[in-house]
Amino acid sequence: MAIEVGNRVPSAVFKWMGPDSPLDVRTSTSEEIFEGKTVAVFGLPGAYTPVCSEQHLPSFAKHADDLLAKGIDTIVCISANDPFVLQAWAQEHGAGSSVMMLTDPGAGFAKSIGLGLDLSDFGLGDRSERYSMIVKDGVVTVLNIEESILACEASSADALIGAV
Repeated sequence: MAIEVGNRVPSAVFKWMGPDSPLDVRTSTSEEIFEGKTVAVFGLPGAYTPVCSEQHLPSFAKHADDLLAKGIDTIVCISANDPFVLQAWAQEHGAGSSVMMLTDPGAGFAKSIGLGLDLSDFGLGDRSERYSMIVKDGVVTVLNIEESILACEASSADALIGAV
């Protein structure tokens, strides 16, 4: 069963790239990411995949300032890709300074919120459904889940801006 509005985000561990060196891989818990903040989150199947690269990440890079103006403290992208891939992908799409790119090892977080997806038929393994949400102090207040991983309307930055 998928997470719902009013649910607390489960405990998870994420990896992300720090700014200090090419090998500056850092670890943060969901508590560190979400507690005491209002966070715009979007989850997607994978970096460099067509819809993720052409629509999803670019929508958040383009509208980062709009989300921050609405009271969002942090914008977070969660994907099962490794932190090196996520950093390069974010830089390529102009999201490197505005979106915190979190890797979800083995799609553990996606599975824990009921949005895990097996894309082994495409050579991708365990990944995430496409979604977006607002998390206030660790609690989901807005949740948008796409009906298909090929769609990117309900989970776009525009949809979250309209919901905040």
